[in-house]
Amino acid sequence: MAEAATSPAETTPVTALPGVGERLAERLARLGLATVADVLFHLPLRYQDRTRVRRIGELRPGDEAVVDATVEHASIVHGRRRALVARVHDGTGGLTLRWFHFADRQRKQLVHGARIALYGEVRHGPAGLEIAHPEYRLLGPDAAPAVENALTPVYPATEGVGQATLRRVTTAALERLGRGVALADPLVDFAPDGLPPLHTALVTVHRPPPDVDTAALLAGSHPACRRLAFEELLAHHLSLLRLRQRARARSAPSLVGDGELSGALRGALPFALTGAQERVVREVDADLQQPYPMLRLVQGDVGSGKTVVAALAALQCIEAGYQAAVMAPTEVLAEQHYRSFAAWLEPLGIRVGWLTGRLAAGARRRESEAIASGETGVAIGTHALFQEEVAFARLGLAVIDEQHRFGVHQRLALREKGQAGGVVPHQLIMTATPIPRTLAMTAYADLDSSVIDELPPGRQPVETIAVSSARRDEVVARVGTACSQGHQAYWVCTLIEVSEAQAGQAAAETEAALAEALPELRVGLVHGRLKAADKEAVMGAFQRGEIDLLVATTVIEVGVDVPNASLMVIENSERLGLSQLHQLRGRVGRGAEASLCVLLYDGPLSETARARLGTLRETSDGFRIAEKDLELRGPGEVLGTRQTGAVGFRIAEPMRDAGLLPRVRECAESVLAADTAAVDLLIARWLADGERYGDA
Repeated sequence: MAEAATSPAETTPVTALPGVGERLAERLARLGLATVADVLFHLPLRYQDRTRVRRIGELRPGDEAVVDATVEHASIVHGRRRALVARVHDGTGGLTLRWFHFADRQRKQLVHGARIALYGEVRHGPAGLEIAHPEYRLLGPDAAPAVENALTPVYPATEGVGQATLRRVTTAALERLGRGVALADPLVDFAPDGLPPLHTALVTVHRPPPDVDTAALLAGSHPACRRLAFEELLAHHLSLLRLRQRARARSAPSLVGDGELSGALRGALPFALTGAQERVVREVDADLQQPYPMLRLVQGDVGSGKTVVAALAALQCIEAGYQAAVMAPTEVLAEQHYRSFAAWLEPLGIRVGWLTGRLAAGARRRESEAIASGETGVAIGTHALFQEEVAFARLGLAVIDEQHRFGVHQRLALREKGQAGGVVPHQLIMTATPIPRTLAMTAYADLDSSVIDELPPGRQPVETIAVSSARRDEVVARVGTACSQGHQAYWVCTLIEVSEAQAGQAAAETEAALAEALPELRVGLVHGRLKAADKEAVMGAFQRGEIDLLVATTVIEVGVDVPNASLMVIENSERLGLSQLHQLRGRVGRGAEASLCVLLYDGPLSETARARLGTLRETSDGFRIAEKDLELRGPGEVLGTRQTGAVGFRIAEPMRDAGLLPRVRECAESVLAADTAAVDLLIARWLADGERYGDA
């Protein structure tokens, strides 16, 4: 009998697997699982250890465990929610089991004296330790509790597709490999030495053998994990390199200016550019003159002077007869840019436009008309800039500040504003959130990168201390002393995972309390719920020195420049990420005076919070802070891309797998040059439609 022909896993539908009919295929499609290859690369999020039975007496909250226990009693409890509650014991202790969704059959099974093997996560309950919705099965009086002989994978799931289904479907896909279904391994000649073939790596990760190094597998350092991480990192890198190739193939206006406007701005500035700023200006100048679009990322710590670099780029664009757009993620930051650009450019005869979602309809229409006619040389705003009704006459440059805060579709929309006649605008992307080198190599391989690594002369480092909220009165007194000596201060209120209304209310309550405690001070309040005009008035008063103490939510994280402010207090600092704390701290230390940042915290601190606050006390180097932030929070959080899908690594972790990156870059160049089909396959395998996200 002839051997059955094999078909590629990438084109074999999931319905080819036993037990997968049309209805299940529809549910699997919600997880993006349409083919056998999709199933094979739907990797476990983590593992459960069901390989041994644990005694109830040794369990602690947070443990996931298999328990062999006897039922004492079970009953239906009518509280806020109807529940089936059972009490079990094993001679070393007792445990409560609770089900909110149950069948009458379960109540009849859980009788006094019944023996069950159960599995679930232990937590604190009203009567001690309990497990909600444990998996269980009845055991005979003499039966040994069934345990697994290997770790149990836990997959990303969705409604209607649970873990049991995913494990069954994955097992079927693994069994079909080499028996009717073939999986291409494009890295046979490229993967680093010591890593297993693709087939072996997938089997190990999906169905760990009993003798696997459990600790290495859980930590992601097992050779099987590293083999898959290498391929995933390579796919991301190839995608970005290909986007770079595509960008270079497009046309952009060659922006060659005569230098008259930029020379006039330099002459009017009350300061000289630093050496680092001059270097970056030269790099941007050269890019703008090319006939293909600039894609340059400018990184600079808070206060390093990125805005001046952007203004000089905009002037070069205007000298060449084009318009520039500056897009910021928040109104506060957009307002700051508008003030800076208007002060610098309007004396040179250039109209600076202002467009945000909160403009009245008439003002919005007038601004849009000025942009469309070309009267506006530089348009500054928030996401309102890429609304459908906004049309540019000749957009030559898009400056995108703190770009990781924008959804990718928003950046694409702004670029498309200048796509008339087959040309696209140049892009200058700025961030005051330094991107760790390991992450930049994976997430920004399509961009040229510049770093402003020098602060303007006269800047003083900011001393940072962490203080328990139990000493709040001392901190309030310190603020009073500083302001009485002619300095200004910020008091930042942070509330996480609550509404902006609640955050504003908390800030208002704090402002009232501080005004009562420090009646000699002029106290102001700003938060995201204020009307734009009111917020502008408060910020203006603070900048003019008419307010001593500004109570604010994190709306002042970026863009506010008050050199006389030399003290900042951040409440609940343990709740914020490192980069956000660093950004907030950057609002002080902008003048010649020594500055202080007080991190108020509620104890006891978690290990992560302790590490965050310790890092801030130790260094003001934004890149070191970014590396630590990446280590603590992961790439999606640092880049702000969890919602955009731009850096959704399934198994790779840039910090952990940093040792693979040199080989990834080397391999990417070789594969890109030698095998187009392999590039297509890898990108489709790991990024699905993710490649289009980088096309911004």
